[in-house]
Amino acid sequence: MLVLITYDVSTISNTGQKRLRKVSKICQNYGQRVQNSVFECVVDSTQFAALKIELANVIDKEKDSLRFYQLGNNYKNKVEHLGIKESVDVEGPLIF
Repeated sequence: MLVLITYDVSTISNTGQKRLRKVSKICQNYGQRVQNSVFECVVDSTQFAALKIELANVIDKEKDSLRFYQLGNNYKNKVEHLGIKESVDVEGPLIF
């Protein structure tokens, strides 16, 4: 299934900046960055559960925000892109 993850991490303090880097790194392990704080991740239900737990253990729930949008398995007709940054086929080959 395709999951869209968005986050907003408070970076006022050094610990906030570290949390931001950790959140970004975790998301990169599961998917493709499509905008600064937005990732598209193709995961199964077990991976999705693990991803949510990893992220929940990093963020400060009093200062940060995570959003998960589950677009399901038939997501290709639900995602539209306009503009200069090309869409990446997250299920396609990694080497071009």
